[in-house]
Parts: sequence; structure tokens; C-alpha cells
Amino acid sequence: MPPRTTPTQRQRRLGAEVKKLRTEAGLSSEYVAGLLGVDRGKISNIETGIRNISPDRLRTLATHCECADDRYLEALVDMAQPAKPRWWDEYRGRLSPGLLDIVELEWHATRIQTIQTVHVPGLLQTEDYARSVFTAVLPALSRLEVELRVAHRMDRQRVLDRDDPVAYVGYVHEAALRMLFGGREATRGQLNALIEWSERANVVVRVVPVELGSFPGAGHALLYAEGPVPQLDTAQLDSAHSPEFMHAELQLSKYRAHLEWMDQMSLPAEASRDFIHAVIRDL
Repeated sequence: MPPRTTPTQRQRRLGAEVKKLRTEAGLSSEYVAGLLGVDRGKISNIETGIRNISPDRLRTLATHCECADDRYLEALVDMAQPAKPRWWDEYRGRLSPGLLDIVELEWHATRIQTIQTVHVPGLLQTEDYARSVFTAVLPALSRLEVELRVAHRMDRQRVLDRDDPVAYVGYVHEAALRMLFGGREATRGQLNALIEWSERANVVVRVVPVELGSFPGAGHALLYAEGPVPQLDTAQLDSAHSPEFMHAELQLSKYRAHLEWMDQMSLPAEASRDFIHAVIRDL
């Protein structure tokens, strides 16, 4: 298989895990190349996600690295399976790779947690609300580009609607509930939709009231995707140019602490629904 020019975040992550296996075992690239029967350059390409590693070669490497964590290894083997066509492939070449990486991250997560302080979570947005968010982008997007992003955002909701829907927890600051994206009617429709989402078995919405004051990570949106094992968790933050994906253990520990604070301090689910109803009445 020829090398890729633009590996996805998931492919880069697998490569990073392969490199971690090798370096923690103290094995050189030359040794692993000989072990797997490939040239040294291919090892570098595998570790950067440019080339894939077959499940059999991955198991061979894990054995020689004395990897004793079977669940972790099986999760890596699953990542190494040949890619199947996915619904988001229709957007490839039409939207930025970073937006598609977010979709793939969500799709393979075992649980998603988000923190939003300015607008409601993207996965729970209505068309009118999302359209208002994308219309405010600078430099301005064309009408067709706005509609493409709206369609993509609506399609992302499949992860919550599929036969095995992902578990989702969204922490939303009161300020985000009161922002009038699209005007009062669009905001009212969005908040009613948020309540409907929160009544699903796999979706929890919890509000962070203004009266709580300061909180960790204030001003930053966070998407935390749990993997099949904790070592494969990923934190994603937005930036001005493209999404940032983090998976170093120190980084993950920091964002887990943020989420633990939110779990302890935000309103319970039922009280959050009551709070959102109150905001709707104020509109």
C-alpha cells in the first residue's frame, strides 16, 4: 500500500502508540524493521501515520515489547484494521481534514464529554442555531459553505442516534444558554431541542450557573473522547486555525480534573432541565 499524504488523526494516533511501544521497550528502529521484515524508512512512516501497520505485525511488535495489557493491544489491533467506507467520506475534499478528524474521534469514542461556555454543544445544535454560528465566521463563508457545514454538523448527530449510540455528557455554562445565536426564536428552538436531547437515555446535559463564579478552563471549549482503554483517550480543543488533539498522559490528567470539577459543581440533570426551562421563559 502506498504511503498516505494526509493521514487522519486516528492514523497518526496509532502511529504514536506504535512508537511508544517501541521506545518504552528500548528497541531501535533498525531492530524493529528487521523484526517486521521492512526497511527502516517504513518504521518511521508507520510511527507518523503515513503508512499503516498490519494487525499481525502489530501483534509481533507487541510480543517483543512485552506488552502485557491485552485490552490495550486489542484496541490497537482494531485501529490497525483496514479502513471501511464511512459516512463522513462524502465530505472529504469539501471540508477541512480537522473537521473530519473530529467526526472520526466521536464515532470511535466509548463516551464523549464536552464543556461549552459560549454556545451549546455542536452535537446538540439545531440547523438554525448552527447556521447562525457559521454565519459569524471570519473571514465570511459563502452561503454554500455555510450550508455544507450545517449539513455536516447535523450528520454528526448520527453518533447519538445509531443502533449503539455513544454515551454523551455535555456541560454547558449559563452564558452559552443566554447567547442569542440567530435571535430569540432560534435560541428558544435550540433550548427546547437541548431539553429534548437531555431526555434521551444516552445523553446528559448539565448546566454551570453563572453564580458559581470562576471555574477551571474558563473560556475554552473541550471535547473529551474516551477510548476503549484509558490510554487511548483524546482531548480536543479548538484553535483559530484547526482543532488540536492531545493524548499525552499529563494533558489528559489535566482535562480529566476539569471534567471531575464539572461533575461535582454543575447542576444535576433534572435541575439543569428546570434551569433551561427558566431561561426559555426569560426570552
